[in-house]
Amino acid sequence: MPGNDLAELTATGTSALPVNAAAGKSSKLAARIPRLILEARRVASTLIHGLHGRRRAGTGENFWQYRHFTSGEPAGRIDWRRSARDDHLYVREREWEASHTIWMWADRSPSMDFSSNLTEWSKLDRALVVSFALSEVLVQGGERVGIPLLMRPTASRNVIETMAQRIILDRTERPSLPPNFAPAPFSEVVLLSDLWSPISEYRKVIGQLAANGARGHVVQVCDPAEETFPYAGRVEFVESEGAGSVTAGRAETWRDEYQTLVANHRAALRAETEAFGWTFTVHRTDRGPTELLFALHARMGAHSVQGALNSRHLTRQAGGAA
Repeated sequence: MPGNDLAELTATGTSALPVNAAAGKSSKLAARIPRLILEARRVASTLIHGLHGRRRAGTGENFWQYRHFTSGEPAGRIDWRRSARDDHLYVREREWEASHTIWMWADRSPSMDFSSNLTEWSKLDRALVVSFALSEVLVQGGERVGIPLLMRPTASRNVIETMAQRIILDRTERPSLPPNFAPAPFSEVVLLSDLWSPISEYRKVIGQLAANGARGHVVQVCDPAEETFPYAGRVEFVESEGAGSVTAGRAETWRDEYQTLVANHRAALRAETEAFGWTFTVHRTDRGPTELLFALHARMGAHSVQGALNSRHLTRQAGGAA
């Protein structure tokens, strides 16, 4: 739950031996991975249907479209065969094929294992399905996908299996926020987490990731119970990452204050994210992942175009200076 104000709603305890606990969680996750991969491929195929590459002009081999010749362009760019058909000069444009790197990070901390009876998906399972499916779509579009400190960027057609294997074999205990690494300028970062960490910690991490000019997309993955607080009577809330527990005699009397805390925390997350020019989205696990994937793919396409334009602008400036 937001910050340290309320405990995470889960009955899962923590082990005194982090390494053993991490190994045990990896084994449980490994048993669920086949289902997650199948779901990711199903969702990816839905997204891929109707998409046709990055569809923007640039250097490459695939024909995209003809456009009118613009005064000042090199005459060598004119397609004379097409131009001979009417009174206009035409340039044959090719589709932009300059791949870039996307870093995909799904929070695997203990709080992500939570799922209420309002949904069949845990936050972790949904975050992994989204990251797998989006990676599949991006790789088929010619991009490279990596996992910070876990998997080097790859354009392999087996990206989902590679990601799943690296995650299963990772025995280290993972924190609630992404590791500090340095994504290159014009690369993109996708973060999927419940984001209940204190705002000060979140601000520091986002600032470090954005420092070199990388663009990012933050998705807060939450269980419907974490928004609606459907509890009544005497309830014990156990914090899943070792911060203890709290008991409510009449849980329903906490609902309004709790929802206010959630709204304030989320507004602060959005403000911090947008201050760095990144995007922020909330996704509930009782809703399908397709709409989220379409939104992320569209936003990443817009950022890619802007990155390409910025890169060309810098290149022209350097050429002029020379």
